Amino acid sequence: MTPENSSPRSPSTSTSPVLSRRAFAVALAGGAVALPAAAHAAPAGRGNETARIDELLAGMSLDQKIGQLFVAVGYGSAADVPHGSNTSTTGVDTIAEIVRTHHVGGLIYFTWSDNLQDIEQIATLSNDVQAAALDSGGIPLIISADEERGVVYRLPAPATPLPGEMALGATGSRAHARKAGDIVGSELRAAGLHQAFAPVVDVNIEAQNPVIGVRSLGADPAAVARLGAAQIKGLQGANCSAAAKHFPGHGDTATDSHLGLPVIDHTREELDAIDLPPFLAAIDEGVDVIMTAHIVVPALDDSGRPATLSHPILTGLLREELGYEGVIVTDSLAMEGVRTLFGDDRVPVEAILAGADQMLMPPDLVVAMDGVREAVASGEITEERVEESVRRILAQKLRRGLFDEVQVDAATAASTIGTKRSVGSAQAIADDAVTLITDDSGILPLAAGSTVLVTGVGTAAKLNVAVAALREHGLEANSLVMLSDGRTMTAGAEAEAEAAARGVDAVLVFTSSSGFTTPASQVATVEKLAGGDVPVLHASLRNPYDVVHVGEVAASMAAYGNSDCNLRAVAGVVAGAVNLRGKLPVAIPTADGTGEAFPLGHGLR
Repeated sequence: MTPENSSPRSPSTSTSPVLSRRAFAVALAGGAVALPAAAHAAPAGRGNETARIDELLAGMSLDQKIGQLFVAVGYGSAADVPHGSNTSTTGVDTIAEIVRTHHVGGLIYFTWSDNLQDIEQIATLSNDVQAAALDSGGIPLIISADEERGVVYRLPAPATPLPGEMALGATGSRAHARKAGDIVGSELRAAGLHQAFAPVVDVNIEAQNPVIGVRSLGADPAAVARLGAAQIKGLQGANCSAAAKHFPGHGDTATDSHLGLPVIDHTREELDAIDLPPFLAAIDEGVDVIMTAHIVVPALDDSGRPATLSHPILTGLLREELGYEGVIVTDSLAMEGVRTLFGDDRVPVEAILAGADQMLMPPDLVVAMDGVREAVASGEITEERVEESVRRILAQKLRRGLFDEVQVDAATAASTIGTKRSVGSAQAIADDAVTLITDDSGILPLAAGSTVLVTGVGTAAKLNVAVAALREHGLEANSLVMLSDGRTMTAGAEAEAEAAARGVDAVLVFTSSSGFTTPASQVATVEKLAGGDVPVLHASLRNPYDVVHVGEVAASMAAYGNSDCNLRAVAGVVAGAVNLRGKLPVAIPTADGTGEAFPLGHGLR
């Protein structure tokens, strides 16, 4: 296990050349990390675990064993209500039939698949699909969600709106990270779910990364390792499986693996120094699951295969060199990054041959499972190989107590979620995270009684969260909504905002970018406001890079998320009610990308 206040391994010195854009990360990590072979094994299970698994396997058919290797998407809010998308993607009409017919090892819930309407409905759905699993073979399901919180969340209200990964990175607090994990794990379990596909432990050193960004804890490998391990401790301490992702590291790419196949050109020395330390810490912490990345890493496998389908990466590195003994789950098999080399019938076969245990979200479950059956029938995949993975999956389910009690109290589940204490913890994290990047004018905090216009990115409900918080802190505040579709400024928004700003003491304007470059309409609005006589206070609500794109402002802050707690934290800084502790967990490049505008660890007090 990782000591409470230390990094997972003492890194050795590397003499390998390091690319300049990564130099700070390598320096922070102290150089390449020695990776001893066959170490870091997951903790042993219960004393009778092996005998229990032997007993379970003896009662399973080959079809049931193959089914355990798949995590499916089921459409609908109830287990037995037909949905056309189930028919087209799984060959049966209801979620219960998916479980009974295909014997899947798990389900993953999404809003877009109509699984997540309210907590009682979610808990009822979970109870009913578990009943279907027990009726058709007695193997309970692992029910999961991409529950990172921050910008990626799944449970509806009253689930606690946590600030997110990069906010945790900005606090640097292991206690905050562990508490965030505990909140997520407890709330998932209350709703009948048992696994969060979190934490993200990718070290985000590429500012233009379109898919990780603010979902990462930061750019310091040692900090990501320390905080990721703390989240795992919190999640699994709440009896909810954690899944560290995306192995071997998705933090240095400008390509979205949902849409293409990224290539990570790190040397092995750079991988040891930057990407692998957080996974080592996760393994030391006894993480139940590690999720693969659909990325090509030539230094580890020069075949052009993504890591998900790479035997050298999943078996050679993760299993044999790092000694990981838990479940390896693929990222979604519907993503383009894993479908470029093989058809949908072959992708799961190649993943199993590479060393993966569970196949997540195949686009056509019947095609995927038939592909595996054919590979087993031909001898390409042995039944012994299938059983290796099933053993790991059953061990996870035993470890989480799913064979003991899997039903939850649907009627009372909501009352245990989003408690006052959890919401208070979320606010404390957000307050400690918000980072003051610039305040050249020394304008902050504003004097009591100052008048503030709140505008920029945000719905009326979101902007009014900040307005209410400013008023609570003794300022006069009003909002102006400027959006046409949630992100794009309406035509003439700059002129409207300029008119509304007349006569106030300051304008607080929010921006939000999913990548490095802030949308032009948002930049134009900030520049128009900053060109007037009223001081502009700028706050980025997602990635912290907006500060180098919006021009000269009186002050700029990074909030790292758009949850209500993030907005209240910004308001607290403006009013002087929040003690500034946040530090940038990533470096911010100049707008043209040729230099560094603000270093990692920067933060005004």
